[in-house]
Amino acid sequence: MKKLKGILQHNYIFYILLIFVIINTIICINVNPKSIYNENINQVYGYVLDYKIKDDKLTIYIISKEKLLINYYSNDIKDISYGDYIKVKGEFVIPNANTNFNLFNYKKYLLSKKVKYMVNADKIVVINKNTNIYYKLKNILINRINNISKSNSYIKTFLFADKNYIDDESIKNYQKLGISHLLAVSGMHVSLVSIILLKLLSNLSENKKYIIISIVLFIYMFLTNYTISMVRSCFQFVLFFINKSLKLNIKNENIVIFILSVLLLFNPYYIYDIGFKFSFIISFSLIRFNCYIMNENILIKLLKVSLISFLVSLPILINNFYQINILSIIFNIFYVPFISYIIFPLNLLTVLFPFLDGINYFFIYLFENISKILSQINVLTFNVAKIPVALIIIYYIVIYKLLINFNIKNILKCILLILLFIFYKSYLFIPIITYINVNQGDSSLIRIHNKNILIDTGGVVSFNTEKSYNLTDNVLLPYFKSEGVKKIDYLILTHGDYDHMGEAINLVENFKVEKVIFNCGPYNDLEQELIKVLDKKKIKYYSCIKELNIDNNKLYFLQTKEYDNENNNSNVIFTELNDYKFMFMGDAGIEKEKDILDKYNISDIDVLKVGHHGSKTSSSKEFIDDINPKYSVISVGKKNRYGHPNKEVLDVLSNSKIYRTDEDGSIMFKIKNNKLKIKTCEP
Repeated sequence: MKKLKGILQHNYIFYILLIFVIINTIICINVNPKSIYNENINQVYGYVLDYKIKDDKLTIYIISKEKLLINYYSNDIKDISYGDYIKVKGEFVIPNANTNFNLFNYKKYLLSKKVKYMVNADKIVVINKNTNIYYKLKNILINRINNISKSNSYIKTFLFADKNYIDDESIKNYQKLGISHLLAVSGMHVSLVSIILLKLLSNLSENKKYIIISIVLFIYMFLTNYTISMVRSCFQFVLFFINKSLKLNIKNENIVIFILSVLLLFNPYYIYDIGFKFSFIISFSLIRFNCYIMNENILIKLLKVSLISFLVSLPILINNFYQINILSIIFNIFYVPFISYIIFPLNLLTVLFPFLDGINYFFIYLFENISKILSQINVLTFNVAKIPVALIIIYYIVIYKLLINFNIKNILKCILLILLFIFYKSYLFIPIITYINVNQGDSSLIRIHNKNILIDTGGVVSFNTEKSYNLTDNVLLPYFKSEGVKKIDYLILTHGDYDHMGEAINLVENFKVEKVIFNCGPYNDLEQELIKVLDKKKIKYYSCIKELNIDNNKLYFLQTKEYDNENNNSNVIFTELNDYKFMFMGDAGIEKEKDILDKYNISDIDVLKVGHHGSKTSSSKEFIDDINPKYSVISVGKKNRYGHPNKEVLDVLSNSKIYRTDEDGSIMFKIKNNKLKIKTCEP
């Protein structure tokens, strides 16, 4: 035992373990995960681990031969409870990865939960109701919470680590303020529960107290469905206790490294879980720099904790949300005690004493509305481009060295580092053209130095619900932020069809747009609605122009005549960047293609944005043979109802290399060292 104690007191043991685990994780995540299921299976039996009902959608995690995610859409949601044994019939599908660069990867998210397959269920049958005592406890609690009318959404958040019941607007406000981590059940909540229990069990011996608290925490961990931040906190509490009681004298930060290593060996895909990364980097750093936090008054202590947490979590924050709010350092000083000592305890007490629901809701209402007001303060909120791994490593080396000497001078140096992140990628030295995957629609971003030109916005309508899918919030803005795009200098709308300009109003309302360019011909209803917004916001707009000058580069608008249909009136744009020719066809049809050939001398196009999503009404053989594209890009929705792209068009384009957004995701062309570099974002 004495020899083991001596070994465990050496740092290098834990760092060697960590290096081994990192190598193993890198290898594992770069190999396709194997599943015992395949797409030919259509039926499965399993136990319900977790579920949620929202509107007409039931989402269930079950454990069968492996963990599965079940999606079931119905107006008649079945009576499901935790621990039920169910039969599911439906289609087995592999979750999709992101099809736009830098955006949320649902496949990786599910892998972090050990889910490799989803089932789109047609039928769910409950075979046996739950008999497990632990799940019975969970079902009793959820039924009790459901009967609490006003504050049940926040109680579910803190008791079950489920934020899905809080409205989207509030979640966005918390993210803007940089306080959304306070809704995650983690070390803060574990500490509070532990302190309360230590007080209640003060008459017992220390060993008995810690054993009872550990049991309670493991039950809590079960209730939260083993949320990773909760798992880290519980194991950290238990191992700290063992370290203390056995007098092993292991450094606390080494215990954190050990827990991280064990969890990554158990599931390497935890590395994709944002909660995992936040939890470990902040916990490790606060322990590592605890000597600078102790022996301070409460306000200074909160400030230092908030500052250290902000600095060490910054790369994770940036690479997931592409936005930082410097004021979050200040906000957390006030929000941490408010959540820790008022909101969280009140939510737990309301479960025991439902008559407290009104008081609990009052403080929740206060919390939500103050957050809503503060989220409007954007003075120190910045959009920040995605940071490469090499730069992140350098950042952590520098930041940890600076924090070792915690003083004003080094804090100022930290601020300079943050400024470097903010202005990183603000100026491009090479042209980049990205054909954004907006489903059945068009949107292309041209970046030349510090100028950004967006051709079309896309616009998707669900034909089942007749509701539009918000591409601006879900695709365009996150992508712009991830690339360091601070504004759109020119929004060029090829024509007035919804799939090309349906998101224009959303974009103009939520992002800085300098100027808008319309096509020739009369304005349709959609264009007139946009013009009202442009007039209100005093944004200049033009129509039927011939060319644009962008930093010594010209965009030519190939105008022929005014046609009697919107498609042929599309803006067709030609530009030459670093001797590479690009052409954007909008929805221009065969008639306009012929007129372009008659009026302009254009040949040997390097990259053609194919007209009308590959419809047979565009891309005539005569036109394609004449312009002779080397690469053809078709922006088209997966399994779209129009049958785009047309097989005859694909045959016509066969002499070029064809890229399709439904198969390749977004397609990016970079002109670097006078060579065209192509990158795709396959699902």
